[in-house]
Amino acid sequence: MAKTREPVASLFLYHLFKWPVVSPMLHTYFRGRIYGAQNVPMSGAFVVVSNHASDYDPPILSNCMNRPVAFMAKEELFEIPVLKQAISLYGAYPVRRGESDRAAMRAALSSLEAGWATGLFLDGTRSPDGRIYNPKLGAALIAAKAQVPLLPVSLWGTQAIVKKGSLVPKPVPVTIRIGEVIPAPSSTKREVLEAITQQCVEVIHGLHDLGR
Repeated sequence: MAKTREPVASLFLYHLFKWPVVSPMLHTYFRGRIYGAQNVPMSGAFVVVSNHASDYDPPILSNCMNRPVAFMAKEELFEIPVLKQAISLYGAYPVRRGESDRAAMRAALSSLEAGWATGLFLDGTRSPDGRIYNPKLGAALIAAKAQVPLLPVSLWGTQAIVKKGSLVPKPVPVTIRIGEVIPAPSSTKREVLEAITQQCVEVIHGLHDLGR
């Protein structure tokens, strides 16, 4: 039987990291604005789908869900003592460089089975302006297999946080808009997955177009 929430220890660690670190930086340094927080399911697993333009996107996105969001992480990070335990509690699951999509999918499905909100970027990589240009069907397929809903989220302004050649994040304005839940795809047929994926893209772009 699938669990309805992530482990209590992970929730504790999430808040321990969120309130002293991520939230102050988001709201003060990046002057963050969050819209649609009431759309986030507070129980049950779901797939968070978003645009992607910065390495800062995962903690920002998770911060705005008010519950941990599991993301894929490089396997090398799990070889570092203490960090391994910390990111595991925070929901990260290891994926080898060049690993097959099937292995990554198994890891995401296991995360959902354990009751986590699981995050996937639709493009699978960062874009220079926060738009989605080549959406993958993986998020819709995972949602269909797990029979969990999708939650579309727009991250606006994060592409400007770090400029090439600089390690210091810029204090740029960031806006997060959370859309309404989209029910789980009815099947794993390609045409169904394409339609759901396109719906997610359109919602995210619509929210992104609202700007600041």
